[in-house]
Formats: sequence, C-alpha cells, structure tokens
Amino acid sequence: MKVTLIGATGFVGAALLDELLQRGHDVVAVVRDPAKLAPRAHLQVLQGDVMDAAVVEKAAAGSDAVLSAYNAGWTNPHIYEDFLKGSRAIVAGTRAAGVPRYLVVGGAGSLFVNGQQLVDSPDFPAAIKPGASAARDMFTELQKEAVLDWSLLSPPVGFHGGSAAQSQGRTGNYRTGKDEPLWQADGSAGDISAADLAVALVDALEQHLHSKARFTVAY
Repeated sequence: MKVTLIGATGFVGAALLDELLQRGHDVVAVVRDPAKLAPRAHLQVLQGDVMDAAVVEKAAAGSDAVLSAYNAGWTNPHIYEDFLKGSRAIVAGTRAAGVPRYLVVGGAGSLFVNGQQLVDSPDFPAAIKPGASAARDMFTELQKEAVLDWSLLSPPVGFHGGSAAQSQGRTGNYRTGKDEPLWQADGSAGDISAADLAVALVDALEQHLHSKARFTVAY
C-alpha cells in the first residue's frame, strides 16, 4: 500500500515508519524538517506543516491510507488549540485528497473507568491534561466523521517514552481492548513498547480492523 504518515519523526511516528517500511509499504512522510529523516528505500519525504490542510491534501493524493501520530508538543503552552487545529487540518486534507482510510494514534485520557473518562478524573496529572483533553476532544469530533473510514488507537495508561515496556522492542504480541484501559494481572497500568503499538496500528490497516471505532492495546 501507499501510506501517508504524519508525525514520522516523533516517538510513536518513528516506530510507525519502521513498521510500515519493514512490511514493504511505500511511505510518504510529511515533516517540518526533512533533515531528521535519513533516506530509505520506499520512503518519500515531503516538507510541510500539517496544520495546513492543503499540505496534507497534496501529500496524501494517491495514497491508500493516512496514518497520523501528530503531536503538537507536550511543552507547547498552546498544545490544546494547536493539537485540535492540526488534527482538524489532517482530517480535512485526507478527506479532500479522496483517501478512504484514516488511522490515528489518540490518547489514553479518553478511555473510560467506571463510566468516566480518565482525563476528567480528579487525580489526572495536571501537566498533561491540556494535551490529553485535546486528544479526547479530537476523538469526540472523529466519531461524527461521515466520510472517512477511521480508526483511533488509544495507547495503554502506562505508555510513555521512559516506561519499562520500551526495552522489549518489537515482539509482535499485544492484547486488544475497546473503550476501557487494559490492566496488568497485578492491577497495575497496562503498557506496551512503541514498536508493538505500531504493530497494532499497521495490523489494523492491513487487516481492515476497527472500522469507525476506537481500540486500545497492551501486553
């Protein structure tokens, strides 16, 4: 398949790029700084700002799917506004390009525990609440999307760059859930490596899983 990838230089996006290329897909990566990506077979790098829907439309033309690991930057003081603006532009550009399939990495904050989304719980970390709220609101908007065949992957609650699971690399193994977090057997937060998170999303692409639905994964 030909796949347009948003966020290829980020933590999750880099893992998605590796997984897509490893499986033989042709990838068009849209990045602000092409120097961050080394030349690789089956990889085309386009410079552009995905907060402009026209940039996304041009990059996505002729693709079978758009995969997005867009992040407006956790230290960005305007992360809430910028994340939603960028996410809306990516959806609009994908739609305008006539690409039927859209898969996006969302946040864990929109997962439900006892009927409440995690981001609304009183003990949710304040430092990441603006970004998590933006990811939740993006998911709410995506559920109303009438044109694109979308899928959204919420990472497990314990997922972050420094988590213990990252040392496992790519195993190809994961459990799948829907709207509630996956927990470990001892009750602790579920986790997964970025490489296996990418495996799950590319599996969803290739096997056409989770159409117009959210899913989550963990070990």
